[in-house]
Amino acid sequence: MRITVAATREQDAAGIEGAALRSSYTRCRALAAEHGKTFHLATLLLPAAKRPFVHALYGFARHVDDIVDVTPLLTDAERAERLTRWSEEFLLDLDWGETSDPISRALLDTVARWSIPHSYFADFLDSMRMDLTIRSYPTYDDLRTYMWGSAAVIGLQMVPLLGRRDEDVRWDVIEAHAIDLGLAFQMTNFLRDVAEDLRRGRIYLPQETLDMFGVDADRLRRGVVDESIRNLLAFEIERTRGLYAAAAPGIELVHPTSQDCLRAALTLYSEILAEIEQADYDVFSTRLRVGQRRRATVGLNALRGAVRARRGTQTSVPPLPTASR
Repeated sequence: MRITVAATREQDAAGIEGAALRSSYTRCRALAAEHGKTFHLATLLLPAAKRPFVHALYGFARHVDDIVDVTPLLTDAERAERLTRWSEEFLLDLDWGETSDPISRALLDTVARWSIPHSYFADFLDSMRMDLTIRSYPTYDDLRTYMWGSAAVIGLQMVPLLGRRDEDVRWDVIEAHAIDLGLAFQMTNFLRDVAEDLRRGRIYLPQETLDMFGVDADRLRRGVVDESIRNLLAFEIERTRGLYAAAAPGIELVHPTSQDCLRAALTLYSEILAEIEQADYDVFSTRLRVGQRRRATVGLNALRGAVRARRGTQTSVPPLPTASR
């Protein structure tokens, strides 16, 4: 595994020590760079000392997602058994504070330093298990139950790392906005990835919305964009834009050194919705994304703001509790 100069600098800034732990953080960083392009770009806007911990959160989620969706030559029942066994071992390790797993090691260190509630990870694993047994969701409320564990708690995991603007800002207010942003990101993924999810036998658009516009699973599988499918996707896009609008005020409440990271992520992810509209709602022919030039423009503008925010600001990282060393 190639350890980059950037990874070394970030881990030094974060006070991460020990070859095994540093190797774990490096593996998580590589997963984020390979699979989460927009996420990784936004993470680079955070102070160097905080980036490894965000990589650990992403690496853990990606590792579990791979167990669910990527493991070759296994039936859903075999994947479920493997995920259950892995989850039980992980939650025991989480309570114990030690692990031999090369991905989880960085995650446990991050959880201990930032006092992230263990229940968030249990809820995430519950939603991942749902992917192996549930193929569709009758109502939007049912879908939100799934998204609580798959998206909302990921936003909540990030809150301690992002920090707050000042002591007058209530943590629960930031958390409410973080939940909305997590849901917005997840719904954007669902809308962009309709075709990919269908190939995996799943539909993440509520059945009640499909019924509203006269669309069924077979019609989606044909992949022909007609007026009913356009109306269906337009309806869910507007619902998702409402989540982004609810989340946006939270950006001004987090620490100034975290604001440009969130602003860039919100901008780039929300613009995927516009890409769907510009493609005449064709989410079947190709995986739509924001163009590289636009990504570079947003990233560069956000970088300027992030650099200004860091001037005169010292980033503090909680030390690992003595009991967990």
